[in-house]
Amino acid sequence: MIFQVDKQDVFASDAGKGIDKNKHTILLLHGSGLSHIVWSLTEQYLSNQNYNVLSLDLPGHGNSEGKCLPSIEKISDWIEKVLNQLGVLDVTIIGHSQGCLEALEYFSKYPKKVKRLIFVGGSYKMPVNQDLIDLAEAGDDQAVNLMMKWGYENSKKFIGGNPVEKIINSAREIREILAIDLIACNNYRNGSEAVKKINCPTLCIFGEFDKMINLEKGKKFADSIPNSKTQIIKNCGHMIMFEKAFEMREKILEFLKI
Repeated sequence: MIFQVDKQDVFASDAGKGIDKNKHTILLLHGSGLSHIVWSLTEQYLSNQNYNVLSLDLPGHGNSEGKCLPSIEKISDWIEKVLNQLGVLDVTIIGHSQGCLEALEYFSKYPKKVKRLIFVGGSYKMPVNQDLIDLAEAGDDQAVNLMMKWGYENSKKFIGGNPVEKIINSAREIREILAIDLIACNNYRNGSEAVKKINCPTLCIFGEFDKMINLEKGKKFADSIPNSKTQIIKNCGHMIMFEKAFEMREKILEFLKI
């Protein structure tokens, strides 16, 4: 699906089904430097459960036009424009990593549209190692290697190669997309206040061996959300939707049906 926001094309993968006004909509938000592709094993599954599913490419990412937005706050405002443009009045937001910050900030500003929140490998703040930022700003592909080293449960190989390396595969993308996203995460300061506003059903999913959002940090985040539910996926790192996609999406569907 391609539509326009601020006179620029926006791409959202919709499992080929568009938006049915009679169905609830699930919005999928990708992490730093990535695109809608990360949700490929989740999108169709949830669509088959009778939901509208929109897996967004943020500006400058994937198939969406424009420059990357430099802050989590600006991205949350852009998401509101997206939902208004599509006529979506109620939504469940599923965010991964940086997408969790975006979902959190969006809810703090526009809570009326949000029915549920699902945070995958996220927290209310995400400080980024300065070495990683420096490498990304230089367009050095070691930034991707370092991110994967910290993010995955181990160095397991994926059929066809590492999927993240296939998304972030040029010096320009590292410099103009990944670096800007990482800085946006590092600079986000409103999370501790935003999390206090959450009053909708919320699910937090963490990987047991996540090196970016370790379990101690994740549980602290989950405990700060009243009546939230927590799921810990064993033998899994930060890239949960790749490493344990089937288990993750089943836990999401279980939560959606409560």
